Amino acid sequence: MGQPIYSTRAHVFQIDPNTKKNWLPTSKHAVTVSYFYDSTRNVYRIISLDGTKAIINSTISPNMTFTKTSQKFGQWADSRANTVYGLGFSTEHHLAKFAEKFAEYKEAARLAKEKSQEKMDMATSPSQLSSPLTPVTPPMENINGTDDICDTTPNSDTRPEPSQNALAFAHSPAMTKHWEAELEALKGNNAKLTAALLESTANVKQWKQQLAAYQEEAERLHKRVRDGAQKWQMIVGMRESKEEEIKDGTSYIIIYLQTNLPAMLSLLLQETELRSRVLEEQLVGAEQRLEENQEEQENFRKSLRTLLEMLDGKIFELTELRDTLARLIEEAS
Repeated sequence: MGQPIYSTRAHVFQIDPNTKKNWLPTSKHAVTVSYFYDSTRNVYRIISLDGTKAIINSTISPNMTFTKTSQKFGQWADSRANTVYGLGFSTEHHLAKFAEKFAEYKEAARLAKEKSQEKMDMATSPSQLSSPLTPVTPPMENINGTDDICDTTPNSDTRPEPSQNALAFAHSPAMTKHWEAELEALKGNNAKLTAALLESTANVKQWKQQLAAYQEEAERLHKRVRDGAQKWQMIVGMRESKEEEIKDGTSYIIIYLQTNLPAMLSLLLQETELRSRVLEEQLVGAEQRLEENQEEQENFRKSLRTLLEMLDGKIFELTELRDTLARLIEEAS
């Protein structure tokens, strides 16, 4: 079927097939609800999965109607599935967008039916499968397999008794705002920790660059030592070549060189060794700071995991609350 052409998240409900009065939640939490275009049949579908279970598989037909029954709840009837689907959204905007797409794809389905009359003639239209349904008012007495809607919504503004209002309470604006605020706070903390982690990563990169600079400086010093040794060998060679000149009266110069040059080279070597030790200490300090930054990164990761565990705990508490409310509904039915 390909990729979805529009997706949103909502709580999914179906009308109770036994009582024809109450809504039954088909998912424990908000799930993804998507519009698909089936190119093989030239139809549009609404599909939603809870894990591997398809809780919505509805083909949009030109005579379907999506109705907003409250600020955050909408529903439509599917004659082929012989049920009424209900969707509870987190915001009014999401409901309006879903309704807009429903109308758009419904019109596209109508045009596709007109342009592909030969293919549509091979399938029986919903109106030929069953007689029209007489509009109902709450409580709904019957579902007769048509695309009319049910007027009963799980989050209606009317406040029924607690035994019948458990589902509506779970989706009440106060509870929704409370958990949305707590989720936003967790998201804010997560953003701060992410920013700190990025800053720490930048510091690690900076220390690595400094470490590379120290290594280059150490290499230059080693090169100077090697050059000094080569020069010393050259001087020794010159001394040997000047042995004959010592006999001719140049012994003073040779003695000066033999006396002072080794001392100068010794001082140079001492200075080089001192700078090498300083660089080694700096390298050790850089490595320690690098390890500290790595420990800070690990602490940040632990903090993120802790926040995720807290979020999972909140989600688990919500799930337990929903299960409790579902049991109250079953006991009240």
